[in-house]
Amino acid sequence: MTRPGLPKLIATDLDGTLVRSDDTVSAYTHGVLDRVRAAGIPVVGATGRGPRLTELTRNDIRAADFLVMAGGGRVVDQSDPAGPVVLRDERLPAEVLARLLADLEAEVGPLTVMVEASDEHDAPLWGDYHPSWPYQDRFEARTRDECLSCDVLKAFARTADHHVDELLEVARRIVEPQVATLTQAGLGFIEICPPGVDKATGLTVVAQTLGVDPADVLVFGDMPNDLPMFEWAGWSRVAVANAHPDVRAAADEVTLRNDDDGVAVYLDRLLSR
Repeated sequence: MTRPGLPKLIATDLDGTLVRSDDTVSAYTHGVLDRVRAAGIPVVGATGRGPRLTELTRNDIRAADFLVMAGGGRVVDQSDPAGPVVLRDERLPAEVLARLLADLEAEVGPLTVMVEASDEHDAPLWGDYHPSWPYQDRFEARTRDECLSCDVLKAFARTADHHVDELLEVARRIVEPQVATLTQAGLGFIEICPPGVDKATGLTVVAQTLGVDPADVLVFGDMPNDLPMFEWAGWSRVAVANAHPDVRAAADEVTLRNDDDGVAVYLDRLLSR
């Protein structure tokens, strides 16, 4: 049940939740988030996007005081007048990823693999070309050895023979949580992050910085990579109507679709009640 009054912190996923299918955020949504901040409630963008997409992310959620990026691996405080401060920066060691991929391929067969290795602005992902990947302008074909030549922010993997949810289930049976965190964000690939990295642990850094109890946090999401923050936050967990069935099942409430500005409509009503 939603608590009375207002939450002390609001965090929202971006793609599929705040951002519409045409990759835009409406002026209405920006305006409502500005009202949230004016009410004294910090706003957090919690996204699977890596730090190479920081500028895009800032533009999509201009009201954000903090960014939880790379699924929780990079946390940035944007509220400091002196400039952004990185509060968390986690990497997955290349040798760990190599063993993990070998174990997974022994079970499911050949994988299409990409890695996010660089945090430079608009840096490409490296790896195996796949036509389903929606962001080909930020992709560079590299060999597996090249992909495993350095520690990474995260890796992406898929197989032709498994639905992404099925592959995720298999991978979680094989890979212990102390080795890596596994999830999926609706792109057809499982995502392999450093151990202990998810949106909940990223938001914990923010909450501790602000002195906010998780029980006072409101979150919005649409995909399985949002489930950890749904389990963590206590004020309310809100799914958009287009959310994955597992996210809808975990939600306290369901708002309108991302294409209908569901996050903003919910917050507008919350601020106006």
